[in-house]
Amino acid sequence: MATELADKRTDDNSRRHFLKGCVGVAGAAVVAGTVNTPASARDTYERPPEALGLLYDGTLCIGCKACVAACKRANDNPPEFSTTDQLWDTPLDTSGYTFNIIKMYRSGTMASKDDETNGYAFMKTSCMHCADPSCVSACPVTAMTKDPKTGIVAYDAEACVGCRYCVVACPFGIPKYQYDSPTGKIGKCELCRHRYKDGHYSACAEVCPTGATLYGRTSDLLSEAKRRLALAPGSLTTYPRGNLSGGPDQSYQGYVGKYKQHVYGETEYGGTQVLKLSAVDFEKVGMPYLPPKSSASTSETIQHTLYGGLLMPFAVLGAMTYVAKRNVHHEDDAPTDERRKEGS
Repeated sequence: MATELADKRTDDNSRRHFLKGCVGVAGAAVVAGTVNTPASARDTYERPPEALGLLYDGTLCIGCKACVAACKRANDNPPEFSTTDQLWDTPLDTSGYTFNIIKMYRSGTMASKDDETNGYAFMKTSCMHCADPSCVSACPVTAMTKDPKTGIVAYDAEACVGCRYCVVACPFGIPKYQYDSPTGKIGKCELCRHRYKDGHYSACAEVCPTGATLYGRTSDLLSEAKRRLALAPGSLTTYPRGNLSGGPDQSYQGYVGKYKQHVYGETEYGGTQVLKLSAVDFEKVGMPYLPPKSSASTSETIQHTLYGGLLMPFAVLGAMTYVAKRNVHHEDDAPTDERRKEGS
């Protein structure tokens, strides 16, 4: 009996030494990771030099929604009904089947266009193609990718696992899931990249009668937006239509609106490839206020800091080992009279 008790004590001592060793190793690893592995912080990504995008000018939009119909046709998307008669496509917001929509701001009597008080205004809602997109950062299987040359944020349905992390991550609420399908996919604007091989570009810009939606290189679009902001309200100017960076000249003469002196998308969220102009405050027409730093750069910096040098895994292991050690009761920790009784 005495020999068995001695063997048990030896095993218990071995377990204790093992647990203490694990805690020690974990602690050393945490210190080493903290001292020797610097946090892998990163800055917000910038737009590629040849990035493609859109310029939407709310002062030129007449709310005809030709862009909505063209987008549906180009992407072979079905109509969505919001009225009981179901006579025509009437989506209320972007969805897994509606990638582009025109929304309307209303105030008071709605007597005049582009007036914040007793007026109305239009705003286009679609993917902004962020320079540093959260949807790409959040996707665990690279179903969301950003083209290094064009900057287009593309979606690969074959790679998608339906986790919908992109839906939650996007600050603009753009990627939408097709919940009505057993094999649902994510729906979002991809700037009609599938039409480029046939010599076409974004369908919404191709059909816009006033040039309110303009396609081209983002650098060209930004220059055009700033040109308009520098003009005096009411003056006559030339407005291009279609593809600003190429194609036939479809420009026309028009009068300059009273713009808010800001190009939305130039700096928001690290910059976007879709830029917007408006005569009404951007938050009032549905565009969120966003800082110049992207959430993707912040979240990835935090992750790299925690997991750099296996800092977080070893810290968790050390904590779990400590908790296990505290909850393991050993026979040699029993009262002295009980140990004597076992040895008799």
